[in-house]
Amino acid sequence: MSENQPELKRTLGLLDATSIVAGSMIGSGIFIVTSAMARDVGSAGWLLVVWLLTGLITVFAALSYGELAGMMPNAGGQYIYIQRAYGRMISFLYGWTVFTVIQTGVIAAVAVAFAKYTSVFFPELNNTIIEIGASYKITYAQLVGMASVVFLTYINSRGVQNGKTIQLIFTSAKLFALFALIVLGIAIGIKGDVLVANFTNMWEASKTTVGADGTISVIPLAGSALLGAMGATIINSLFSSDAWNNVTFIASEIKDPKKNIPRSLFLGTFIVTIIYILANVAYLSLLPMHGDPNATDALGQGIMFPSNDRVGAAAASMIFGAPAAFIMAALIMVSTFGCNNGLVLAGARLFYAMAKDGLFFKGAATLNKKNVPSKALWLQCIWACVLCLSGKYGDLLTYATFASLLFYILTIAGIFVLRKKEPDTERPYKAFGYPVIPALYILVTTAICIDLLIYDTMNTGLGLMIVLIGIPIYYITQKRPALD
Repeated sequence: MSENQPELKRTLGLLDATSIVAGSMIGSGIFIVTSAMARDVGSAGWLLVVWLLTGLITVFAALSYGELAGMMPNAGGQYIYIQRAYGRMISFLYGWTVFTVIQTGVIAAVAVAFAKYTSVFFPELNNTIIEIGASYKITYAQLVGMASVVFLTYINSRGVQNGKTIQLIFTSAKLFALFALIVLGIAIGIKGDVLVANFTNMWEASKTTVGADGTISVIPLAGSALLGAMGATIINSLFSSDAWNNVTFIASEIKDPKKNIPRSLFLGTFIVTIIYILANVAYLSLLPMHGDPNATDALGQGIMFPSNDRVGAAAASMIFGAPAAFIMAALIMVSTFGCNNGLVLAGARLFYAMAKDGLFFKGAATLNKKNVPSKALWLQCIWACVLCLSGKYGDLLTYATFASLLFYILTIAGIFVLRKKEPDTERPYKAFGYPVIPALYILVTTAICIDLLIYDTMNTGLGLMIVLIGIPIYYITQKRPALD
């Protein structure tokens, strides 16, 4: 590389890296998905078990990734690890899936969630601008979501310090707000009888559904049916805990990456796991597990049936009363905005690394005068905005989470592959509990994927199809040195 050519600078410390891990994980999911999970398992005990299992899976994965991050502290992170273990085609399939649905789909969904909660303060954002048929429409909220992606892309294109500052401010704010919600929720709830009622029959599992006529159906769960329900519903909590790996994409901009990336992976995932479990304890302290979908108050609706599944807002209403809707809307706006900043900042570095390998648009391999991959940032922005307009970002998240799990399995299996292929390569950090912890992660996550293929065949099948579509695209594009 010539002296005059810009290059990525190592300007991010351990605190910055940890804030990217935690900030990218915490979006809107923790405030919503517990309702669907409660309907799927029907008991406080099994609900917390699923969240605890999610946390263990995530922390185990992060601890295992530390070995690969220490070996290969370069921009692109997981993409680089997969290429080193399995070759160019598999790494392209990963990058292809990240660009088409995983990173950009999550950015789009989080952006629209930000806009939807902004509409609590400005209801006119829910108005429709264009409607085509019965299934497609564009609202002002979607445009606001797009505008937030464009704004964050512009800020990050002006230098990594800008993205770092936003990340620290917004991650700190949402961690403080979540901590306050947890402390107040448990403190208030422990004085009432809701918590005791929720844990009296905490292991009596059931699946609750509501028919078209409003009839509630409750099916007891035990044995394999319970395991199936837990395996299917864990996709919700895993989505809420995803994106922790984004810090590996920016490895070339982290100081002392061989130490700081493994540390930030553990610290960030551990902090978020504790917060998520405690947030659910707060929900269980304030709201009954079961409820009536036709009730008009939060206590009557319970955890299962809050309006639009907004369990966080329902819990907050038990603390703050009428202003809760606005307090939670503001919290989720802060949470989603900070989450998307981390996703926008990190994702572009992966596409930059792909472009340098001739596996992405070659213009994305260049840095601007601020030493950031601005073209990769704007390409990511454009596709995320298209997904915002598509209205299919919710479906994409389901496909993307399954695809993410597949590549997490491959990546951690890569630890075993590289131990055999490159036994003498320096490993500043070795995977915690090797070979047991990485192997346990692979077994548990594979079981979840099989469970999802059985119980949610359509969505998981589509996720797998998106990955496989990348195979012919890889061979077509490899006829040229890089995409034009």
